[in-house]
This record gives sequence, C-alpha cells and structure tokens, in this order.
Amino acid sequence: MTRRNGHAAGPVLACAASAALVLAACGTESDAPGVADTTGATGGDAAAASCAGADGEYLIGMSQANVAEPYRQQMDDDIAAAAAEVDQFEVVFADAAQDNSKQVSDVENFLSQGIDLLIISPNEAAPLTAIVERAYDEGIPVIVLDRKIESDSYTQFIGANNLEIGRAAGEYVATELLPDGGTVAELKGLPGSTPAQERADGFREGIASNANIEIVAEGVGDWLRDLGQSQAEAILQANDDIDVFYAHNDPMAEGAYLAATAAGREGEISFIGIDALPIPSGGIKAVEEGRLSATFVYPTGGREAIATAEEILVECADVDKEQVLETQLVTQENAADLYAELGGQ
Repeated sequence: MTRRNGHAAGPVLACAASAALVLAACGTESDAPGVADTTGATGGDAAAASCAGADGEYLIGMSQANVAEPYRQQMDDDIAAAAAEVDQFEVVFADAAQDNSKQVSDVENFLSQGIDLLIISPNEAAPLTAIVERAYDEGIPVIVLDRKIESDSYTQFIGANNLEIGRAAGEYVATELLPDGGTVAELKGLPGSTPAQERADGFREGIASNANIEIVAEGVGDWLRDLGQSQAEAILQANDDIDVFYAHNDPMAEGAYLAATAAGREGEISFIGIDALPIPSGGIKAVEEGRLSATFVYPTGGREAIATAEEILVECADVDKEQVLETQLVTQENAADLYAELGGQ
C-alpha cells in the first residue's frame, strides 16, 4: 500500500502547486474559520491543522480488536460503507483477533504505510496506550472508537457512555425484573477493556436502590458467545437459584440462554445484554423473539468515525475531544419498531 497524499507532505506540495485554490485548503485560523491554529498544537492536533483539504486523497488505517465479535464486524462494515461515500478516502483494515501484541504490530504497520489518520478500537487499554501515543505524537490524527486508552493522546474518542448503560441495566433489573429482590449472575467482557469495567460499575450503581438484589456469581466471557455459554454452564451447575443473567454484551447473553436451555432452566431466568445490533443474529431480534428480556442500543460509531475523519482531513476543522453516542432500552414493546428504525433487514 502506498501513501497517496500524506498529512505531512501533502499541504506543502499542494500549497506550492496551486495558489488560490490551495490557499483556502492550507489557510490559517484567520482566513479559514474553524481550522485549527497551529500555535501550540501538538501531535494529531498539529496534523489536523495542516491538512490538505478537499483536494487531498487520504489513507485511513482501521485497527480492530477482534472481528470474531459480531459487533466489531458490524463496526468495520459501517466504516467501509461510510468511507465509500467519501471520494478522498481509502480505508485499510486490520484485525488483532483479541491479541494485544498483534494490534500493536498492526498499528506499526499502518504507520510504515504512511496513513493519514488512524481509527482504533483497542483490545485492552493499557497494552495499546503507548502505540496510540506514538501515532498521535508523530502527527497522525487518532480516533479512538468504543474502547478507551490510558492517556489523552488522541484526537477524538467516540462511544456511548458505558457507565450509564450499566446503570440503566441495573435500574431495569431493580425495578422491572426483580422489584421484590432476587439473584443475579454477571457475565463480564474482556477484563482489560474499559467497557467491561464501566458496565460492571454502572450495573452495581443501578441495583443499589434495591437492597434485596444480590449478585451471586460472576464469569468472564471476553465478549464471546461460546465462552459466555461455558461460563454460564459452570455458574448454573454451582447455583440452584439464578433469577437474572446480566451479560456485558448480547452474544454472551445468548450464550447464557443456550446454557440455561440445555439445563432446562431457561423458563425460570431472565437474560439481558448490551449492543442491540439491527441484524438477524443481533440482540434486537433476540428480544423480539423472547430469548432476551432486554438489551441496550450501543451504536458502533463507525459512520461517526468517518464523519469525524472527513471533518479533520477534508474540512480541516477542529473536532471535540469526545463524541458521546446515544443509547436506548430495547424491550419486546419497542423491539420491532427499533429494528426497522435502525435499518434492520
């Protein structure tokens, strides 16, 4: 892969080649409202300030944590579809397959290719922080998608509020599923990923209003249905009284449902998850068909990431440090309507 119009060389070449048109693209804060001032700018902010504008062609690297998770494949699909609508963009994808070392290597490879912008959904926060900082410090705008790093060396974070989603899930259990109290088993995502910790913390805040609810078992499913199912099997064998399985994503909730079905106990347990992908195998259909009691919409942010990339690279604009996406509770009452509203086929 060759770099087509690098963020560093691009503005210099463009400004030298064509005066009037390019002056607008390479303008300063005074002659191009919304374009960042380079004074004091660092890292990816400086790159954004010197972008080549609408006349450029840009190579974007998308570093994905693990496309074995349906949510992450949908995120890549959303990025590809949105980028196809921007003439200046070409996106190359890499899948870390839940391997932190491979994801570091993937980003290093992107940097050697001369990408103009990096989108990354980190597998885990701590192991990916240094390579994200390196990209940013080299002047590459960085969009951190869904999962955070342990640093603010990035251009924009895009994601929903995982703490709030966990809290909403807890409140739903406390008020709708177990108003008189009961027992909960929790299936957690990959421990080093920030959504797993935030969805766990938020859930505990959400059930705090009901002192008669107790989390009696926990398992780690790493966001994967098969591992979630095996963890649920072990929990069911060790606990005769489980009223609710709370899973940090829909595939693990579906895994718990399969484990309970195999044990002949699915009728005595409620299952809730998070993600609500509008696809036939996603959480909204699982709610509509009665396997899950509820889920919560967690947008992939793929289209928003490309929109932000367009602002940075094509429009030469400043962007906010954080973009929070909206979520929504999905129950049997609104599942069919939401599936259609979100573009489900």
